[in-house]
Amino acid sequence: MSERPEEPSQASDAESLLPIDEHVEEGHDAEGRKVRHRGIYLLPNLFTTANLFAGFYSIINSMSAQSALAAGDAASASKYFGFAAIAIFVAMVLDGLDGRVARMTNTQSAFGAEYDSLSDMVAFGVAPALLAFAWALGDMGKVGWMVAFIYVAGAALRLARFNTQVGKADKRYFIGLASPAAAGVVAGIVWAFSDYGIQGSKMSFLVALMVAAAGMLMVSNIKYNSFKEFDLKGRVPFVAILVVVLVFAVVFSDPPRILLLAFLVYAASGPIQYLLHLRRDKTLP
Repeated sequence: MSERPEEPSQASDAESLLPIDEHVEEGHDAEGRKVRHRGIYLLPNLFTTANLFAGFYSIINSMSAQSALAAGDAASASKYFGFAAIAIFVAMVLDGLDGRVARMTNTQSAFGAEYDSLSDMVAFGVAPALLAFAWALGDMGKVGWMVAFIYVAGAALRLARFNTQVGKADKRYFIGLASPAAAGVVAGIVWAFSDYGIQGSKMSFLVALMVAAAGMLMVSNIKYNSFKEFDLKGRVPFVAILVVVLVFAVVFSDPPRILLLAFLVYAASGPIQYLLHLRRDKTLP
């Protein structure tokens, strides 16, 4: 296999204004020759950075909500909890866009994949766990932070396993609950109930069960539909756009409750299909 020299850079190392090494990534061209690319792709990594910022913003608001609760300002705490939950849902949209943009513009890279996973760990691992801990689990003492850690560890293991299975697993399914969906369950619970002014301390046990279950489902071998078989670039019947409009109308009629219901249904679909599959296997001769 022949090798081609790396792409020329516009500025030499001596002309660099910052003491930062240029990123060099090895890959292969269309003819199978090894090439070395300098720099990173800007567009998809902008979406990934926005995803990371949304997760960080959620963490900041969770901390602000906890401070407001300590000061006895329940109204401000509820507002901050809502902002923290919304930021996680915004991160989901951005996470879905960065990969699609990279594929559509042919700007996939190993750097982008690793950066995406690290951003997902913040937005869908640390941020939801801290949100649940600040809202409800903190009142349970050590049990609360242990449950939160189970979720964080589950997200980390889920992302690590996903990275090692890229290109090998069936693209139609996720093995284990995807971390954005698990984050949707946790953030949805906090947003839906805090929006009504309900204090998490009154639901600590239920929240602990849901957070722990989400963490365990992420590392399970239960299959979930990935919906990646949908062709977004192909033609569809006219009625399809009417269905999309209807979905948007339903979601925006009551976002906290509708989104929570949608993610709960999706999280439960995996175990239900798994149990139905076991039942069919037992009934077959």
